[in-house]
Amino acid sequence: MAQGISTAATGGRVALDKLGVILAVLVAAGAFLLPFATFRANRIVLGEPRSLLEALAPAEAWALLALVVAGGGVALLRMPIRVKLAASVGVLCALLVAVGRAGTFLTPEGNTFARVSPGSGFWLLLFAFALMMADALSRLALSPGKRLAGLAVAAAILGAILVSGLWNDLSILKEYANRSGAFWREAGTHVLLAFGSLALATASGVPIGIALTRAPGLRGPVLNVLNIVQTIPSIALFGLLIAPMAWIAANVPGASAIGIAGIGAAPALVALYAYSLLPVVSNTVVGLDGVPRQTVDAATGMGMTDRQRLAQVELPLAFPVILTGIRIVLVQNIGLATIAALIGGGGLGVFVFQGIGQTAMDLVLLGAVPTVVLAVAAAIVLDALVEMSERPGVREAHA
Repeated sequence: MAQGISTAATGGRVALDKLGVILAVLVAAGAFLLPFATFRANRIVLGEPRSLLEALAPAEAWALLALVVAGGGVALLRMPIRVKLAASVGVLCALLVAVGRAGTFLTPEGNTFARVSPGSGFWLLLFAFALMMADALSRLALSPGKRLAGLAVAAAILGAILVSGLWNDLSILKEYANRSGAFWREAGTHVLLAFGSLALATASGVPIGIALTRAPGLRGPVLNVLNIVQTIPSIALFGLLIAPMAWIAANVPGASAIGIAGIGAAPALVALYAYSLLPVVSNTVVGLDGVPRQTVDAATGMGMTDRQRLAQVELPLAFPVILTGIRIVLVQNIGLATIAALIGGGGLGVFVFQGIGQTAMDLVLLGAVPTVVLAVAAAIVLDALVEMSERPGVREAHA
């Protein structure tokens, strides 16, 4: 398939990348029309926008602008994919360094009240070049191991920036400095809710899926019930669980002692578990149904019992599809766990809703940015594991 379009240019023809045209427009808007940073005298007053040329020292600003424009040119033109990848990674690293430098440049010396935040121009540039990088990576079709190595390198770069103190003058890091203990406590709760609900859903959803393949008459009713649960808005489901969980805590001996209550982590965990069941159960059913019939017949002909056939043939072949359902659940639950803060369940949503209540966007970002990063990392890791779990024989069987 053609990756670009050709337009007449002086002295020849210039091939334009279709996606690159869109990226170039985004880059131009981010670099020239929108603020690169926002300065506020304190954390709650309205911000004053600063353009890219105003947010940095002159030499740094012009160097970054030249690099961004060059990166936009690489995106616009049809070039080797590795060149596009190198350009996008280079500009992304420069943007991450520059936004930290902007925080230092714009913050008056000795002023502990001033706040400098990344502006909409920075976020648009970050999005444009991240999209350019993702497109290049998808075209290169890297192996799972290389994708995981790339994720490790990205984590190392981000960690080095945080440890170096380059971003210490940015408002989001100042919010973190004031709440570092609470941040790690809530981050731990967030991970526990997301992974705990996933573990419960996997432990019960896979057996349910297996049972539905053995009893087809139950498949429709069970999946319909799980579909209904999936359609309930998350906030409504969290609220609906308050009364029954409070009743259990009050009437079931020992329930309150193990943390069950009307509000808190218990109803949040139950709600996330309920949302997790449909993807796990349905993918288990689809995976087992997709096992070639001749393979099952061959295993039966070898004298395998139903249990042996399930454990040694059907589940291994269905595993990539089941793992895809687990991936969907984990990414979904990392995001949904944010809502748990509304019923006292904790998690990174605590900072999101505190920030909304205080009109402090940097506090919102303190909860939102780690959630997004965690979800993206989980998706990359599990996508790689799904691909690694697919054996050549499975691909041929489904071809």
